[in-house]
Amino acid sequence: MPAPRYRPPADQIDPASLLAAVGQFCEWLAVRNYSPRTITGYESHLLAFVAWAGERAVHRPTEVTLPMLERYQRALFYRRKPDGSPLTVRAQVGHLVALRALFRWLARQRRILYDPASALELPRTRRLLPRGVLTISEVEAVLAVPDLASIEGLRDRAIIETLYSTAIRAQEAAGLGLFDVDVARGTVHVRAGKGQRERMVPIGDRALGWVDRYLTDARPQLAVTPDDRALFLTGRGAAFSAKRLSVLVRPYIDAAGVTKPGACHLFRHTAATLMLEGGADLRYVQELLGHADPATTTIYTQVSIRQLKAVHTATHPGASNTRHRSPLVDRTGDDELAAHLDAWLNTELAEELDTDLTDEPGG
Repeated sequence: MPAPRYRPPADQIDPASLLAAVGQFCEWLAVRNYSPRTITGYESHLLAFVAWAGERAVHRPTEVTLPMLERYQRALFYRRKPDGSPLTVRAQVGHLVALRALFRWLARQRRILYDPASALELPRTRRLLPRGVLTISEVEAVLAVPDLASIEGLRDRAIIETLYSTAIRAQEAAGLGLFDVDVARGTVHVRAGKGQRERMVPIGDRALGWVDRYLTDARPQLAVTPDDRALFLTGRGAAFSAKRLSVLVRPYIDAAGVTKPGACHLFRHTAATLMLEGGADLRYVQELLGHADPATTTIYTQVSIRQLKAVHTATHPGASNTRHRSPLVDRTGDDELAAHLDAWLNTELAEELDTDLTDEPGG
């Protein structure tokens, strides 16, 4: 069920067709400022359904029924990739969530009389995955791999130090601009956060030192005219994508002899876990990670960047150039909140290893 590569011109598409509905739905998402990645993911999943339905002579949303959607769900279950492996449960859910979002939108737009996907039950997914957390010695081993005599090695050391210190996502690191790092305050302005949310996060003195060295000795040699002001540049002078950052980071992890899964996210998970072990209050770690889980918004309170910076410096083992020693802290009563954090981090790891989208817009 591959998504069709060819789309007829707009004036040749039946306005009442499924194909037209997909285009209008994606336009609706764009107008409401959903990220291009989200829109592309939904469009890909929905076009796959349009192709499947077309093979069965179903071309309009009004012709789609719940039994038909359940048959499509079974087709996803039995679908095989080119290598013969089945779709992961998360991939199946991604397709079905896109369908539920489309038909919910069509019902709200009064384009269909009822929503046939409202009663569609999604496959059960495991929220927790095996934890992948580096030890401090493993982190230092990875950081020691880049060749600091080369421009690329110096840049890569600065990238990994930034990922480890700030616990930001790969997409967020790729979106950093030249002026998003505030050396005086020791903070980073994350503008390309998940869900279009911006936030300020602390960055340690050691990471700042490597970023400064990169900006002085490496970036000027990587930049090309016109300079788009991205903080981290590829060998061609362009900004990184999240995928390319992961492709860059993973070989350093392998070279250090670390076999744990992940790339950029591995440092995010590690930083959060080590801060908790160092005594950080969980609500500060939540703020650092930029989580906005609706189920926990009544539990956690917002913290200021000044407080967050102080806690980061006190608990993050890579926040300074001196050897880190954390006092023992009574963490009684944090088990439930720590379970929430594990769920968040491991879900993000699943998203990095399997990029199918499962967010539902319009809810």
